[in-house]
Amino acid sequence: MLGSVPLRILFGLFMVAGVFGMARGVRAAGSSGNVVVIPIHGTIDTGMAHLVQRSIEEANRTGARAIIFDVNTFGGLVDAATEIRDAVFRSKVPVIAYVSERAWSAGALITLSAPSVAMAPGASIGAAQPIPHDVKTVSALRGEFESTALRNHRDAKLAAAMVDVNADAPQYKSHGAILTLNARDAQRAHISDRIDNSLDDVLRDNHLEGATVQTVDYTFGEQVARFATSPVVSGLLLTVGMLGLMLEMQTLHGIAGLIGVLAFGLFFGTHIYAGFSNGLVIALAVLGFFGILWELHVVPGHGAPGILGGIALLLAVLLAFGIPFFFNAVQTIATSIVLTVILFWIATRVFPENAFMKKLTFAAVQGPDYVASRDNTFLRGRVGTATSFLRPAGVALIDGLRVDVLTQGNFLPAGTPLRVTRVEGARVFVEPITHPELKE
Repeated sequence: MLGSVPLRILFGLFMVAGVFGMARGVRAAGSSGNVVVIPIHGTIDTGMAHLVQRSIEEANRTGARAIIFDVNTFGGLVDAATEIRDAVFRSKVPVIAYVSERAWSAGALITLSAPSVAMAPGASIGAAQPIPHDVKTVSALRGEFESTALRNHRDAKLAAAMVDVNADAPQYKSHGAILTLNARDAQRAHISDRIDNSLDDVLRDNHLEGATVQTVDYTFGEQVARFATSPVVSGLLLTVGMLGLMLEMQTLHGIAGLIGVLAFGLFFGTHIYAGFSNGLVIALAVLGFFGILWELHVVPGHGAPGILGGIALLLAVLLAFGIPFFFNAVQTIATSIVLTVILFWIATRVFPENAFMKKLTFAAVQGPDYVASRDNTFLRGRVGTATSFLRPAGVALIDGLRVDVLTQGNFLPAGTPLRVTRVEGARVFVEPITHPELKE
């Protein structure tokens, strides 16, 4: 009975935390008559799509007066943007997009999905050429932009020009360029409905002044995923992961390797949760870890498992960032490799006297039972006789000493007269003595 008390307390704490979290989510998503502001800031990913979908559903349930997207983004994942677009189309609450600074790439699609659009002075919208920009991808995304614009009675040709360089919009761009509109041109082209200096102006122009404004928050899981997938944090996780594997190669103790695997696990896990990765990335990562650990602990020195595992792990890391962020991935990986090499050098050179570092660098200390090989340099030029068949290694008797010898590749029978030609450490090289009378 006593053992169950802590469990009951723990269960109660979980229940309180769950109720608090649910209440917080309800308050964040708005209540009846409130205006819900959803930040579309930073990289558009699955975490953001979760936030928008959850907030719109709650706003529909509670009967909020309006939903406002506060848009300031360079873009992100098209899949996440289309999920947000579809959520906007399903919304029973009026949705307003306010571009406070920029709505580029996937952010432009989200903005166009809103029935009402306002832009701040100096803001811009467009620049939505997909990566990769092959014919199929451009065609699909162009159709998505056009249909979204038409749904809200906007110019489909201008929406297409944001995606396709071949779409004509001579009033706003030259042929072969991607369309990006400033706030004034966007209003003139009826992409935007008005120019507002602030969110308060947006509320006033939509007759929402006096309403309670509530900005939604990300859940803990969404925050962790978005934080860990930022380039800086991703680079740090990769550095810790690679440094751990490098130290594991030195120690083979398992601790450094475990830390490295955990860092990589956090890297891949958060990228998968955020929507950047898929099953292929998981398979490559597992294959990579398996190959490296097999090389370290099962067949050390073989080479092939470690090389293949390293290649698979590198591909997994590249793909984990997502194709649209390939160049960011290359930059982050390159920075992480340089940082890993520097930290590894510091760990093994600057602090060599540290007891832990001695284990890492395998500092060579000769124990009392250590016996060095015999110095045979005095045998150079001496003669003797092979006492065994030399194939090409064997045994010879030289100046009364039994010595392990090597020929230059010759196979010599026992009893062959020999001369020592050179000595390299413990290796004694010999050659047969040619008697003058045998030359005749």
